[in-house]
Amino acid sequence: RIIIICTWLCVAPKMDARKAYYRFVILFFNCALTFGSYYCFDMPSVLQTQMESKKNGNDLGLSGTQYNLLYAIYAWTNALMVLIAGFMIDKLGNSFGLFLFSFMCVLGSAVFALGATFGSFPVMLLGRLIFGTGNGSLTVVQNRVSTFWFKGKELALAFGFTLSFSRLGSVLNFLVTDRYAQWLWPGDPRTQVVNTLWSGSVLCGLGFASAGVTAYLDERGMAQLGRTEHTLANARRVNVKDIFKFSLLYWLVALTIMFFYNGVFPFVADASLFIHNKYGFSVDMSSMIAGGVYDMSLVLAPFCGFLVDRLGRRGILALLCSLCSVPVFGILAFTCIHPLIPILWFGVTYSVAAVNLQCYQFTMPGLVMGWMSLALYSRHCGHPFHLLFLCNSLERQWGLQQLFR
Repeated sequence: RIIIICTWLCVAPKMDARKAYYRFVILFFNCALTFGSYYCFDMPSVLQTQMESKKNGNDLGLSGTQYNLLYAIYAWTNALMVLIAGFMIDKLGNSFGLFLFSFMCVLGSAVFALGATFGSFPVMLLGRLIFGTGNGSLTVVQNRVSTFWFKGKELALAFGFTLSFSRLGSVLNFLVTDRYAQWLWPGDPRTQVVNTLWSGSVLCGLGFASAGVTAYLDERGMAQLGRTEHTLANARRVNVKDIFKFSLLYWLVALTIMFFYNGVFPFVADASLFIHNKYGFSVDMSSMIAGGVYDMSLVLAPFCGFLVDRLGRRGILALLCSLCSVPVFGILAFTCIHPLIPILWFGVTYSVAAVNLQCYQFTMPGLVMGWMSLALYSRHCGHPFHLLFLCNSLERQWGLQQLFR
């Protein structure tokens, strides 16, 4: 990726923003923004066994409550920060958001790894908090860049590719992280967790480099198209009252996103351990099966985006995806069917829904595309409630002293 970035920096001054290939070059680097951060996001899920290990006094020995708090604090911070981030991006521009929020991802992943290094759970929580501040907000900028360059053209296809690249990070995490950790540092859960988390921080650093290239190409392209002054003028007119311009359709889409993703994120967070406990698969195999949701979205998202662009019918597709996702949880909870079957099924419905539900871009006034963060906020609303309910019930058994020891 470093070689590709350096090559494009050399040839970029010769590229014409009016040509179709220019927006696809931007799309490539825009997709690369979140590869590392999505790899890091679900690392606790893959390393859950090592994080909760208590074989010797040197292990982290996290409780189930502490583990789930790593996701809950990320989700709460993510949900709240994107509201502020949307307004900031509309006011200050894409470049500001790209650099700031990609840096927050690098910093958060490094602090999280530092907390694991010193065995400090509060520092680990702080790292996830910082990481949540950056990652969700970075997605807002990513979507804003895609919307500017692809709206009215291949918008769903562009969102399909960004989702696919993000899920590539998640898929590689589920496929290789546990094997990588056990191969390099066998028999030492603490070392496996620490060194693997630092490796994830390096990947977030590559995302920061991609942010620099995306910002350069975006600014240069807008200047060539004569849109810079227009964009700045629009930024001066943005204010909080713009949310009252949103239509009823926008709010209905936001609610749909909230309820659908309420079934996705909590499920993926605990699926690996659930499969290990119920079906008796190894930790490695359980992680690979749980990653099937992201495997499917990695493969299918671009094709789903292409079909949505061609077929439309977004409302009907949203309804079908929600209805078809419901049986997945019943199959896993009450039957002995191999878990890979319902998880792949869930991956298909998630792939279509994730691309299709980006249709909220079409319901927004042109001046306030950063306020799309409200829809992203709704995506995380259900996740914290699910996890904190679990945390509260466990806290009643073990108490705050055990939680933050």
